[in-house]
Amino acid sequence: MALESRPRPEAIGHHHRDVSGGWLRPAVFGAMDGLVTNVSLIAGVGGGGGSAHTIVLTGLAGLAAGAFSMAAGEYVSVSSQNELIFAEVAKERHELEHNAVAEQAELAGMLRARGVSAATARQAAAEISAHPDKALAVHTMEELGVDASDLPSPYVAAGASMASFSVGALVPLLPYLCGLHLLWVALTLAALAAVIGGGLVARLTGRPFWRGAIRQLVLGAVAAGVTYLIGIAVGHIS
Repeated sequence: MALESRPRPEAIGHHHRDVSGGWLRPAVFGAMDGLVTNVSLIAGVGGGGGSAHTIVLTGLAGLAAGAFSMAAGEYVSVSSQNELIFAEVAKERHELEHNAVAEQAELAGMLRARGVSAATARQAAAEISAHPDKALAVHTMEELGVDASDLPSPYVAAGASMASFSVGALVPLLPYLCGLHLLWVALTLAALAAVIGGGLVARLTGRPFWRGAIRQLVLGAVAAGVTYLIGIAVGHIS
């Protein structure tokens, strides 16, 4: 199918590259989301004067609800992206079966655009087009930007998201679960985790450790600070 005959879904290829096999992106976002979500819940309930039992109950409920929500969201997101890719591949397969001459000419044009000489491009396009599966793979990669045989697994993405969210959400709960019922300890532990997590993510992306650490710490502090103030306000009202 000619490139100009339908929009090229660059977002599909971009999404595929972002998930890095289906686990890295949801794992990173899940852990940070779990940390920020639960430390905010704990700060809000603690600021409102909630008992240790109430804080633990709130934290565990937030952990479970958030983990399942993240898993469901990742599963639907990755599944939908894969289904969109499969639909586009089906269209490409139909064009190859019913409009082979035009598709071969299009492939030659793509090779020419990459700097291949006209004669070589025509010969290579003819050789590739003689093998339907190879032709489909080449057209899919060139037009959609993905390898349809190597798509991320929605199950892996969902599992990674659920597990990492649970780990992140568990961090501010640890002092209470260990019998240390002090809000400032939970907040300090969460801040330390935010610094380490944000810094490691920054290093993975080639940026300075301190930049990611400070960014994650500030974002978490703002979220926890807002809910803490809400807790104080609501606690005074009641």
